[in-house]
Amino acid sequence: MHLHHVSDGEGPDVVVLHGLFGAGGNLGALSRHLASHYRVHSLDLPDHGRSDWTDEPSIPSYAAAVWAWVEQQGLSSVRLVGHSLGGKVAMQLALGHPQQVNGLVVADIAPVAYPPSHQGVFAGLRAVAQAAPESRAAARVLMAPHIEESMVIQFLLLSLARGDDGLYRWRFNATGLERDYASLLQPPTGPVAPVPALFIAGELSDYKVAQYSDAISGLFPNSAITTMAGCGHWLHAQEPALFNDHVSRFLAQLRA
Repeated sequence: MHLHHVSDGEGPDVVVLHGLFGAGGNLGALSRHLASHYRVHSLDLPDHGRSDWTDEPSIPSYAAAVWAWVEQQGLSSVRLVGHSLGGKVAMQLALGHPQQVNGLVVADIAPVAYPPSHQGVFAGLRAVAQAAPESRAAARVLMAPHIEESMVIQFLLLSLARGDDGLYRWRFNATGLERDYASLLQPPTGPVAPVPALFIAGELSDYKVAQYSDAISGLFPNSAITTMAGCGHWLHAQEPALFNDHVSRFLAQLRA
């Protein structure tokens, strides 16, 4: 499977994984911040961005694809940073490869099964897919009845691509993601991993990471949780300097 990636910098390898409906560039501010001390690899997850699509989207299949990419690149050890869905994939990788993953940062997600919360988003994606609009402005109008948050609409529009016929379509696998959405809500699984881990929570986020401290410590006993005050789920975009500082300080403490 081809996974699109952008690599920059020199030093220990850091793999950065984005969230649902996103792409590697979503955490670009963090990647640029880290590139002065690390070799940073920003990946598009399967079914996202410019990466290949899968037949059955799931946390295990995504983790397997990312690890195959790690091995193809000849990386002997990695540090992982993942937001939301990317955080779940990063956790699965750490649980499956604790000897090669020497550090883990998870942004605003816990290793639990969350209830469905993207019904409106999927309705908006379907409306755009069915209409195949001729502009992003038209796509915005189509999504507005289904998605209240303008920030979410703007985020989704980043993955709308213009085809050779002049019509706009989703770059990610919208149909597969909706069909197998339940699989993506499931928690990572595996034996306890001694990997040093930092969980960064948004104080105002619906994902309530701090409330799942027992689940976190149960899988990652060498972990800590820090909460960013006044931030929601998009903490890396709301307070980028603070988020970047949390990540870089943690990574600096890890063994090479």
